[in-house]
Amino acid sequence: MITVHHLEYSRSQRVLCLLEELGVPYEIKVYKRNPKTMLAPPELKAVHPLGKSPVITDDGQTIAESGAIIEYLLDRYDTKNLLRPAVGTPERLRYNYWLHYAEGSLMPPLLVALIFGEVQKAKMPFFVKPIVKGMVGKVRSFYIGPQIKLHYGFMDQELQKTPWFAGHQFTAADIQMSYPVDAGLSRGASAGQYPKVQDFMSRIKQRPAWQKAEAKVGDFGMPI
Repeated sequence: MITVHHLEYSRSQRVLCLLEELGVPYEIKVYKRNPKTMLAPPELKAVHPLGKSPVITDDGQTIAESGAIIEYLLDRYDTKNLLRPAVGTPERLRYNYWLHYAEGSLMPPLLVALIFGEVQKAKMPFFVKPIVKGMVGKVRSFYIGPQIKLHYGFMDQELQKTPWFAGHQFTAADIQMSYPVDAGLSRGASAGQYPKVQDFMSRIKQRPAWQKAEAKVGDFGMPI
């Protein structure tokens, strides 16, 4: 049976949702973050050398990285291509694009936003705080804010064309996109400015697979 090594508030929530969509049985091993550092516990390194999540084990194989896990699960268990458009179609091209866009293009500015947010909250000498505050403000003004606006505006326009990222059919690319989209909405992307993006997230969270997965591990919470 597939084992999902699930780290709380992490990308592994996508793997749980995908398995629920596929109706494939699996078991979960839950790992808690360090409450001070919010890093993964060292036990995860016993599963994969990097000690990060998501990672699954299946039939003697250990697979890490969201995209690689998604492709593996679809190749092995989605024999009817229910969550992946047919090869050679325009929808498949869009599917491939969004599957890789999620981590390759959308996540980097969101990670920068997270890091600089933590920097500003860190303890430091009082005379350093104004310098750090000014530095963080400039990064937010010149990079983080414009990048979030660029990407969320782009996604909102695309979702005006079709209800899902790859087209009219819900696919695994939508599951892959759900994590960074939700992260951005919680880090400064105003839902009111991007109604199609907000609607996408609302529909994802209403799907039975999302709700079943979340019920098994508890509230997914804010993505990290």
